[in-house]
This record gives sequence, C-alpha cells and structure tokens, in this order.
Amino acid sequence: MITHQELTAALQHHFGFDTFKGNQEAIITNIMEGKDSFVLMPTGGGKSLCYQLPSLLMDGVAIVISPLIALMKNQVDAMRNYSEEDGIAHFINSSLSRPEIAAVKEDVLAGKTKLLYLAPESLNKAENVDFLRGVKISFYAVDEAHCISEWGHDFRPEYRNIQSMTERIGRAPIIALTATATPKVQHDIQKNLGMLEATVFKSSFNRPNLYYEVRQKTDEVDKDLIRYIRSMPGKSGIIYCLARKTVEDLAETLRVNNISALPYHAGMDSAVRTANQDAFLMEQCQVIVATIAFGMGIDKPDVRFVIHYDIPKSLEGYYQETGRAGRDGGEGQCICYYSPKDIDRLRKFQQGKPVAEQEISNQLLFETQSYAESPLCRRKLLLHYFGEEYTQENCGSCDNCKKHYHMEDESELLGIILETIQQLNEKFKAEHIVDILHGNETAAVRSYLHNDLENFGVAEEEDEGTLHAIIRQAMIVGYLKKDIESYGDLKITPEGRKWLKRPGIFEVPLEIHDEEEEEEMAANLAGTAAADEVLFSILKDIRKKLSKKMDVPPFVIFQDPSLEAMATSYPITVEELQNIPGVGAGKAKRYGDEFLKVIKEYVEENEIIRPEDLRVRTVAKDSTRKISIIQAIDRRVALDDLAESKGMSMEEMLEEIEAIVYSGTKLNINYFIEEVVDPDEEEDIIEYFKNAENDNIRLAMQNLGEDDYDELHVRLVRLKFHSELGN
Repeated sequence: MITHQELTAALQHHFGFDTFKGNQEAIITNIMEGKDSFVLMPTGGGKSLCYQLPSLLMDGVAIVISPLIALMKNQVDAMRNYSEEDGIAHFINSSLSRPEIAAVKEDVLAGKTKLLYLAPESLNKAENVDFLRGVKISFYAVDEAHCISEWGHDFRPEYRNIQSMTERIGRAPIIALTATATPKVQHDIQKNLGMLEATVFKSSFNRPNLYYEVRQKTDEVDKDLIRYIRSMPGKSGIIYCLARKTVEDLAETLRVNNISALPYHAGMDSAVRTANQDAFLMEQCQVIVATIAFGMGIDKPDVRFVIHYDIPKSLEGYYQETGRAGRDGGEGQCICYYSPKDIDRLRKFQQGKPVAEQEISNQLLFETQSYAESPLCRRKLLLHYFGEEYTQENCGSCDNCKKHYHMEDESELLGIILETIQQLNEKFKAEHIVDILHGNETAAVRSYLHNDLENFGVAEEEDEGTLHAIIRQAMIVGYLKKDIESYGDLKITPEGRKWLKRPGIFEVPLEIHDEEEEEEMAANLAGTAAADEVLFSILKDIRKKLSKKMDVPPFVIFQDPSLEAMATSYPITVEELQNIPGVGAGKAKRYGDEFLKVIKEYVEENEIIRPEDLRVRTVAKDSTRKISIIQAIDRRVALDDLAESKGMSMEEMLEEIEAIVYSGTKLNINYFIEEVVDPDEEEDIIEYFKNAENDNIRLAMQNLGEDDYDELHVRLVRLKFHSELGN
C-alpha cells in the first residue's frame, strides 16, 4: 500500500504540485487499492489528476473513456507536457488514420503508454476490443460519466454499453467521474456501470468565487451583451448558444462591434474549429461563442465570464458550463439571458418524441425555468438541486441576494388558485387561471363562460405578477405541476390536495425597495427612454405634413417608437436610418431623405455628440426564414399552414409578417383574408385605420367592439392596410 509521503513525492515529481486538493489523495489511494470509485467533483476541482497520477504509478495502461475529440487532444497534450516521452498518452478516435492508429497500438504494446483515451464509439469496435484483450489494463476511467444517464444533461446512448465492453476486454477497477450529477443521475451511473458498491467521493458544489445572474432576454439583448463585454476589457469569456446559426450570427455581430470573437460548433470544419479553440486558449481572441460542445475539459483557468445567450436545457448543463469560469479561484461572472418563449420553444422540439423522453426533458426544463424565475438565492437553489444544503440566508454573490425581499404569507390566494384549478377539472394553463382570478375578459375566458365563475375577478386588486409568482412557488414546493401530455395544464399534486384539506402558512418571497431605491429606479427608467423631445416634436411635424401630402395616416409612414429611436440615436445616413426599429431598407429609401436632412441640421446646429459608440452595429444576416415566408405568401400558402410548417404559433407568424411589412416590404395576403374575413368586416376595419390616429390594436378592438370583431381578423386587415398604403 502506497504511503502519503510516496504519493506526495510522486505528485511533485510528475506534476510539480506540493499538495493534493480536496479528495484527490483519497481517490487515488482507493484506485490503487483496486476498488471502484465514484467521483463527484465540480469543474476546476482537479478530476483529471485523480486518474492521471495513478496511471503513472500502476502496471499496465489506464483506459480513459471520454466523449469528445477536443477533450482527448487537450488532455493528451497536457500529459505529454509533463513527460519526456510523447508515447506516455495517446488517443484512438475517428480523427486518426489507420497508420496513425497502428503507431498508437505499437506504443501501447511496447509499454510506453500509460493513458489511452477512447470515445465510447471506438471502445465498441470489435478490432479495438480484440486488441485491448491482449493488453494489461490497470483500470478504466469513465470521464463525463453523466453522459450515461438519461436524466443527465448530455445523454449519449453509446455510454450505456461501457459495462459490457469492459467485461469483454477484462475486469479492472472502474473510476467514474463527473462534475454534475443529482442523486438520481448518480444512482443511474453506478447501476449502469455495475459499481453500486463503489466508494463515493463527493466534493462541495459551492464555488464561492462565482457570481450568478439571470437577465430578461429582450430585443435589446445584443446591445446589453456588447456593453457588458466592453466593461470587461482584456478578460476572456465564453458565450453559449443552443443553435449553430446563432453561434455564427452572434460571433459576427461581436466582431463588427470591435470585439475579438470566434465561433465554435460541431458543424464547422474540424481544422477551423480546432484553430478557433487554440486561438482562445492562446488569448488571440477574447470571446469564444459556442454550442455546449465547447469546454469539456478545456483547461483555461482565467475565464472571467460565462454567458448563456439561450436558457440551457438543464441545470446540470448550466452548472457545468458556468463552472468553466474562474477555475483559478479568481473572478467568475455567470450571466444567463432568460425568456419564457425560449422554454416554450424547447418544449415544442420535444413534440413527437416518446412520452418518456418528453417527460424527462420537460422535467429538466421545468427545473431550469424555476431557477430562472425564482427570487430565491441562486446559489442555494443550485446546491439544493445537487443534494447539498446551503445554510447562509444571503450568499452576497448573486443577483437575487443583492435585491431586497420579504416573505409574505399568501395562503389565502393559494387556496383560491387551487380551488379554481379544481373547479376547472385541471384542464387549463397558468395564464388562463390568472386571467380568471384577475377578471380579464379574454376571448378564451368568454368562450368557456369562465367569466360567470364565482372566482372570476376575486383577485382583481392583486398584481398579475404576484399571482404567477404564487403559482410558480406552488410548483417549486410540489403543490402543483404542469402536465406533459397537455403541454402545460396545471394539475394539483397529492401534496397540494393535502394542503387544501389542511391549509397552512404558504410564504412567497416578494421583492421590496426602500424609497431611495424606488426613486433611483424611476430615474433609471426615465433615463432609458431618453428621446430628444424637441427633435421628436419636429419629426412628428414632418411626418404629419408628409401624411397629408400622400393621403395616408401618419403611422403608416413611421410609427412613434421609430421616431423616438431617431430622436435618441440621431441617424444621419440611410444605413443608420434603416437600422432604426420599424424602418428597414424600403422605408428608409422611400421616406428617409427629408427626415435625415432635418436630423443632420439639428445635430450640427445644437452641437450634439451622437451616441455612435454605443450603437450596436448589425450585420447582414442570412434571413432564410423571412425569405421563405415571403416566397410562401407569393405562392398563396395559407398562413396557418405556413405557421405549422415552421413550428410557429399563429401569433409568432403574425409577428414575423408584421416585422417584414413594417420594414418596408410589400406583401399580398388578400388570398388568406378572403378566406377568413367577411368583406363587410374588412371594409369597416380599413375605414377605421384610415381615420385612426395610430394603429394600436387594443384601441382598435375597443373602438370596433371586442364582441363584434376577432383580433386576428383586425391584425390581418391592418397588415393589408400597411402593405398597400405604406410600402
């Protein structure tokens, strides 16, 4: 049995460290005693050393099963740097040619190699199994072991064959390592590898140096992101996106805004992908924009910020990816942009898959959503998710702990919510329940006659956000759940029914501000709409004159938000004007000259310094979806069929078409309007917009009569009106 002094001496000799971190020494000793080990250690905790050092001290070669080519290359390069012999570590994967694989096998048979990395797919190949059966195996290391579990965030079916492969090759101790595993995932890993009796080593998941923040994802997300990165000059960061196209587009947007950024995703040419990764590691670029494939095992200790541009699919994935920040113990800021629409989109992707798979995915998404929407300490929520209790009331290092909350007993409202859900036979979503309680006479509420319910309007004095917060909190504590089969209908759990029979205190954290904070917030809000009122008034006068001249309502030319944006950013070129929201190339060309002339004169006369340095420059992105929508409308495809084919709701399709029309493109949707809108109704709607001061849909519905006109029909005719008169 190796002594502490011998192990420490070996650590110093091979890796240059004087002491072990955390559980490293106990784990290494366990392996060298021939026992199975399950290692749960956060990113940056030193997992790799747990199998690297014993491989050098034991007879034979250690087989490391790893999921990514980039991860293998990175670790093999690192091991070779510690040794005089290049053959000390090798990998076998699809990136090698047959002669290269033959050379690797020669080194293994010659006893030069102590670590051999294989992907699970390579381990499954009969030729590799036959080869390894003739080699002395010191132990098997299963890295990123969460890939084994269907409940893990990066499930790989090939990982589930590892036990049968190792048994065919020959029994040896197994060490399974992961940075992220809930108790459910841990049990799944151990059971699948046949190591339920393994010694378990758990390190704390708490990373005190990391700051966690969730920001609302709005249309201004790129601008917010660029401002943030500019506030971190010279500091390295990773931005994670879910889609490859988003990676490419965002990297390009950052570059045109003078931020050194490169893309990374599995669809790129492997040589380019590797070059971009190396450029980031060598600090030749500040930011890498990547899909989740990037980062597994990437040993860059000074990543100062990790940003999730899209909400991740699971908390395990989120925790592992944020764990790549501040691995040296220094600053690490973790920012996640969140929009409920992103969650809905991810849920839609699950439709059509087996129900069991949908259930797992939706449960993981719900946990992520609960984390994003909760006002509780982010650190406490994360650690609780991984089975670790965080006892401090305020971590002082997350956005929620920097706000002020008080706990308020909302048991009365919870009772009303649960009773209403029960009365409706648990067949409606949260939004519908809130509409009933708040007294909102929506079309859906009226169509089901739910405005006649006893509970209709009982909480009309309450803020709708508070009602949603109570529902979310009830889901978090397990009184309610969203039904997977019906895509979100609220169901009362057995725990919720118990509470209904015997109600108790139900506390919900609600944010509070003192008077100074309220004043500061009000000032900040006022500052964000910093339009030049004088210029805004001048631009409105120009619009009014032009509308009379062309005999169209003013809003057909430019809507108020577009004028406000002009009076804020002072565009003086056609290129700048067409980047104003609601303008686009068509309207900039058609109406822009007179507006640009006045703005330029105004800027010169008043010696205004334009906020050009704060303007986010955009790139000409591939607008494939917009083009395909325009082409489909030209082919007279029904809009509801078009929406379904694009995986969009009718609401989302209308928003897309409105954006196309408002930016100056003429579309003819008469064929669809003729199918769904009565001619007399269409005539009335057009007459209304001809005389209206603006095209606000809520005002239109009030003036036309909500009981007499369908909002969808009004929006369709409004689109026709804009397209024919304004474009």
